[in-house]
Amino acid sequence: MTPSKPDSPPLIELKGITKTFGEGDAAFQALKGIDLVIERGDFVAIMGPSGSGKSTAMNILGCLDIPTSGTFRFRGVEVQDLTRDQRSLLRRRYLGFVFQGFNLLARTSALENVELPLLYRGESKSARKVMAQKALDLVGLLPWADHTPAELSGGQQQRVAIARALVSDPDVLLADEPTGNLDTERSIEIMELLQQLNNDGITVLMVTHEEEMAAFANTIVHFRDGMVESVLQNEHVVTSGAPA
Repeated sequence: MTPSKPDSPPLIELKGITKTFGEGDAAFQALKGIDLVIERGDFVAIMGPSGSGKSTAMNILGCLDIPTSGTFRFRGVEVQDLTRDQRSLLRRRYLGFVFQGFNLLARTSALENVELPLLYRGESKSARKVMAQKALDLVGLLPWADHTPAELSGGQQQRVAIARALVSDPDVLLADEPTGNLDTERSIEIMELLQQLNNDGITVLMVTHEEEMAAFANTIVHFRDGMVESVLQNEHVVTSGAPA
């Protein structure tokens, strides 16, 4: 883990975060006062049983939702006070997302899939192509740039999804069960890739149910019943090339 500079705030800080869905008798408190600090350059695995609050917390961390109460600081900025447009800008500039289901456009090439975030950002066609090629090269898939998802394996599709998340040069990569649809061999390949990206300076936040995948992370956060049960530093990080 790369520590923050002494005079700089943590990359992410959650303090007293609650999230309630519904009202009155139907109200459900998904988060019950979360305190969590994530430093720049960390690789964090978020674990917990279904209904523990980890996905709700991930949505808040990804600026896809806002807390009911509490303080969420990103790079020192209080996110809960931002407007919807400001949160959207924060997502586009600083965050990249990877999902379990890949979420690729079926009839679109790998290159065009990776270009999508840049299209929404208003980049020129030539700039989009150069940046997307660079991102595909980072994940080892530049030779497959013209292939559609149907022409790629599951592991290759997830690499395209990771390239799409990387193309806007984010500070943080948020991965929600990124190996959930993959076999063991492909899962390890994806985890080694995420680990290498982390070694290159990207902060990685990953939700996973699999302890074997969490073993690649530096920090493991366990959620239970809407609260952080534990934050552990992983003393036995699995490194690239080592058996999982």
